[in-house]
Amino acid sequence: MSPAPGVFERALGADFARLHPQMQRRFGVGVEAGYGCVGRGVMTEIRRGPWWTLPFLAIGTMRNIMFPERGRNIPFQIDNFAYIDSLGRETVTFVRTMTMRPGRRRRFDATMIYSPARGRIVDYLGTHQHLAVDLDLAVTEDGGLRLTSGEQRFYEGPVAFRFPMLFSGRARLVERFDDEQGCFVIDLEVHNDVLGFLFGYRGSFQCEFPDGTAMPETAKPVREEVRE
Repeated sequence: MSPAPGVFERALGADFARLHPQMQRRFGVGVEAGYGCVGRGVMTEIRRGPWWTLPFLAIGTMRNIMFPERGRNIPFQIDNFAYIDSLGRETVTFVRTMTMRPGRRRRFDATMIYSPARGRIVDYLGTHQHLAVDLDLAVTEDGGLRLTSGEQRFYEGPVAFRFPMLFSGRARLVERFDDEQGCFVIDLEVHNDVLGFLFGYRGSFQCEFPDGTAMPETAKPVREEVRE
């Protein structure tokens, strides 16, 4: 019997088969699949918006969401591992670590689940899962994957509200496999409805697919949120 589908295959349904085979392997990470994905490469460019976006980005560093630095040819690593969280949900980590300079690393953390109630992936941003974001997925003509963020909800203790987009950003990420270069290529941009461009990066990387038990505990969030 083949392994049960992971969160991305559940979200994409039949369209999952339209992904490039290497993309299917990468986004096929799941508990029953039994493997993780560790990508290492270089961000050719990490960008941010004008100076007035700095306070917004600086707040993000407190929870490993976004950060204010920018640079070129930045070494990075992305860790994707699947596990069952304390609430019984299959969860996939997206932990991106950027080595901005010797002694200065920045992380961009997310954990993703498939929500049957919402019929889509819910992306919990940061170390404490305070921000839950709906993701819309689409397969591109060249077998890549396009992720677009939608509604965002903030949760903390008894507090719960739809996060106003005036104070947040809409993300658009495209990832594909480049057959000529033999590597994955990624491009992310985050825009605010008023401030415009906030943050982005683009780069390329190659992947290893270690056993799923190799997941580092530091990839898991500090806090888990039951609300989707």
